[in-house]
Amino acid sequence: MIIPRDIYLEKLSQRKQNGMIKVVTGMRRAGKSFLLMKLFHKRLVADGIPEDHILEVSLDDRRNHALRDPDAMLDWIQKQMKDRRLYYLIIDEVQFMDDFVGVLNSCLHIDNLDVYVTGSNSRFLSTDVVTEFRGRGDEIHVFPLSFAEFAPACGLPPDQALEEYMRYGGLPYLVSCKTDDQKENYLKRLVLEVYLKDLVERNRLQHPAEMEELLQFYASSVGSLSSFRKLSATFQSVKGVSLSVNTIGAYSKHLEDAFLISKAVRYDIKGRRYIDSPLKYYFEDLGIRNACLNFRQQETNHLMENLIYNELRMWGFSVDVGSITVNGSGRNGVPSRQNLEVDFVANSGHRRYYIQSAFMIPDDEKREQETRPLKKISDSFRKIIVVYGNQRPYHNDDGFLIVSLRDFLKGPEVLDL
Repeated sequence: MIIPRDIYLEKLSQRKQNGMIKVVTGMRRAGKSFLLMKLFHKRLVADGIPEDHILEVSLDDRRNHALRDPDAMLDWIQKQMKDRRLYYLIIDEVQFMDDFVGVLNSCLHIDNLDVYVTGSNSRFLSTDVVTEFRGRGDEIHVFPLSFAEFAPACGLPPDQALEEYMRYGGLPYLVSCKTDDQKENYLKRLVLEVYLKDLVERNRLQHPAEMEELLQFYASSVGSLSSFRKLSATFQSVKGVSLSVNTIGAYSKHLEDAFLISKAVRYDIKGRRYIDSPLKYYFEDLGIRNACLNFRQQETNHLMENLIYNELRMWGFSVDVGSITVNGSGRNGVPSRQNLEVDFVANSGHRRYYIQSAFMIPDDEKREQETRPLKKISDSFRKIIVVYGNQRPYHNDDGFLIVSLRDFLKGPEVLDL
């Protein structure tokens, strides 16, 4: 089954002939290769580009082993270019080539060559990869399938599709799996045999078991504030393992660079400043999160929060955790300070939205708990509460939009209802 990835095709099309290396990043198995080698290729042909002006190389294919040599690759490119018309070069798994950075920088000097690459290891997929090309790299980050992409492909009723998505996530291969065992085994093998193995080998980690346990900790604490110092103390007291704060920070960065997890930093809304620690980590794919825990700990409220975070990022927002300090009066009139949390502060250009994830609002007490932080924000940006049920969108007496998770997942247009 071919699943459209129109949002990424549009991003690629917008960047054609921009004089930069288009670097397609994302976690392994998210669909980067299929996007470029199949969907984008088809788009180029539909736009009138001749087949012989689309140069494609998959460097993980043994038949292309010779092209892993940088000089051989440059020589092959030159021989394929027969005229001065524009050529499109697509290199899949570019990290198999020695000195790929030098090769791609050389490609920038060929006027009639437009270059697109993917890669699948933690070094290439580092969030700093674009700097390797001296400011001439243009990153397109590919996420696993969004729910809007997944739901039509899975063929299930809407409620069942959402349950399936929150359990197994959005890696495209899973759509073709027929049984729960197939899906679970696939995801667990990816965690152990692909993601963790790659991280340990490429970063020469001295504590591979601790890296796995750190990943499991983040999986079990989605939506909770994390501190490297507290984690170090936990490893010492519970596991009897001495992992320094710096080591845990480095391991966490490796997980981020492989796009397994993403951090949301706390933002002081009133003070307009960032708070470095503690912070929150969310998983780029819910299925990988669940596989890390052997599909235990299926708390819908935590999965829902992670899902909202992922959707906002897919829509192009930078996402922080909001913090509001409220002054009050404690016992015997002694002044007190309380920190209230807004789950997400989503920013894109001049737009900002404050968003709360609330699994259920069964009574006035819970309603007050969810709305109180939003009421303390004095600016005029939109405030939204996402709930799990199937109720229709409406605005409460404070003007806050209340919307169901299913409606929220339909797309960014929901933010402006």
